[in-house]
Amino acid sequence: MSTIYPKALKPGDEVRVIAPARSLGLISPAVRAMAAERLEHELGLKLSFGKHAEERDRYVSSSIKSRVDDLHEAFADKNVKAILTVIGGFNSDEILSSINWGLIKNNPKIFCGFSDITALSNAIYAKTGLVAFSGPHYSSFGMKRGFEYTMEQFKKAVMGLHRFQVLSSANWSDDPWYLDQEKRQFIANDGLKVLKQGRAKGAIVGGNLSTLALLHGTSYMPRMEDNILFVEECMDCGENSWVIFMRQFGSLVSQKGLEKIKGLVIGRFQKDEKVMEEDLKELIARRPELAKRNIPIITGADFGHTTPIFTFGIGGTAEIVADPNGAQIFFEPFVKK
Repeated sequence: MSTIYPKALKPGDEVRVIAPARSLGLISPAVRAMAAERLEHELGLKLSFGKHAEERDRYVSSSIKSRVDDLHEAFADKNVKAILTVIGGFNSDEILSSINWGLIKNNPKIFCGFSDITALSNAIYAKTGLVAFSGPHYSSFGMKRGFEYTMEQFKKAVMGLHRFQVLSSANWSDDPWYLDQEKRQFIANDGLKVLKQGRAKGAIVGGNLSTLALLHGTSYMPRMEDNILFVEECMDCGENSWVIFMRQFGSLVSQKGLEKIKGLVIGRFQKDEKVMEEDLKELIARRPELAKRNIPIITGADFGHTTPIFTFGIGGTAEIVADPNGAQIFFEPFVKK
């Protein structure tokens, strides 16, 4: 299947906000106001919202029909140039079997979100060839402090037309910023780390590890051969967080085609998780699928469930370099003019 690159976003374009997972009803007025300031005034975009985005059932989501209708309408509307998801959640995979993939393929445009949206982004690429984006939600733009890096990387990914290197953020945070926008705790970033040396170039697949596991054995899972795998995990499992990660990671690397991936990039872990760099080295050593492969493996990348994050295109091309001097990540353009 040929790769389809969406058109670059530019000032004046309309961006549709939809809720394929949790509802817009969860987002506070203050966060919405800041998101509007960022998207409309700083980027010069026009915001519109899915008809059902505010719906909220006992699962803090909405019906499958409501979510699919908003997704279809956003892709079908010729005035809409990009789609942002409201926030993550746990149930995006419910709508996959109801999606009209031909509609999406015939109306390619930017689609962006992360966490639970991993299911949709990878399925879009697998089913249509369209590059979909792992990047900030609509709600992410409501972050008052510490958002500069996320904004810069978002613009490079969806508005830029040139190859660029992803430099690490100066600081990062793992606090519940949406509860208190003024009381933030930032940690100095020690940057990318090399777990295995090498150099590779290939298409990107991946995102959130647990969500990606929902696609195993289905037609919604992209092929893995000759690709570069990007994975991160939300470590909210208490004392068992390491076990959960180890089992999910083991399941992933056992999938068909993973023995032929070209490289692996692991997103930064959260502050209180139990996985350290030494544990990752041991985990990889325990997996013959990776231990015997001479492929570059990098960790500590700025994507996942800490902030800030960079934006990358699932289906787009990355080049990763891991040598004694350190690690580097380069992205080819994810969009076209």
